[in-house]
Amino acid sequence: MSVTKDRLMLVALQMTSGPSVEDNLDYVRNELSELDTDEQEVLVVLPECFICFGAGDKALLSIAEKLGQGPMQSALSDMAREFGVWLVAGTIPLKSNVDENKFTASCLFFSPEGKLLDEYQKIHLFDVDVSDNTRSYRESNYTQAGNKVCVVETPFGRVGLAVCYDVRFAGLFQAMQGIDVLVLPSAFTRVTGDAHWHPLLQARAIENQCYVVAAGQTGVHANGRETHGHSSIWSPWGELLCEIRKDEGLAMFPMDKQRLADIRQSIPMSKHNKFRSEIVE
Repeated sequence: MSVTKDRLMLVALQMTSGPSVEDNLDYVRNELSELDTDEQEVLVVLPECFICFGAGDKALLSIAEKLGQGPMQSALSDMAREFGVWLVAGTIPLKSNVDENKFTASCLFFSPEGKLLDEYQKIHLFDVDVSDNTRSYRESNYTQAGNKVCVVETPFGRVGLAVCYDVRFAGLFQAMQGIDVLVLPSAFTRVTGDAHWHPLLQARAIENQCYVVAAGQTGVHANGRETHGHSSIWSPWGELLCEIRKDEGLAMFPMDKQRLADIRQSIPMSKHNKFRSEIVE
């Protein structure tokens, strides 16, 4: 078991993922090798669809693994252990227990020992029409929606897991019943990102009085889809602490637990809140 360290570092990794699982894993591995984990706990968030992007939903279905089995999950566990990081592994396709013709968009959270701490299955699926070159998105054609809220206890405090389109639904985060860090792997479209990315992230940080670590896809992908980028970290006061706009790479900022506590003491929203949310199936 690792010894908890006093310093806490939040990291969002921005990528332009392609169809090759091996190439994408190699990129993640190279970026993780640049991190200093000797004297600090490091929480790394990967983007949505980081493992395979642009190959199509049928390709994702063909590589889907059973939870706890398969080379993709083994590689991620090994990387978390090798580099000593708390790894929020964006989303990877896992086999659905409900429909053999669908996969779950699963966000896996690994400890620095490589242990799988939890699996979050994306709840809100992106079935929308957007004025970009893709135009129509229908995630529910091949993706099985989840129905479980996931919060994990860590040295960073209570870490809540959500994915991309989830960020628009504030009730999900109230249902987490108090989180210190919200992690949000994403692949926002360029059009929706230009309009809503910053306001949504800032709102979730302010209303939950938590840090937000949002890791996104960026650029133009093999299937022509354009993603927004702008991976960023936000303070519990709603401040933009750091951001990568369009390039690939790492956005990093230290977490200050005392500042988190001070903000909550000065404006005790959790005590004043008269409403609670629950998952509706």
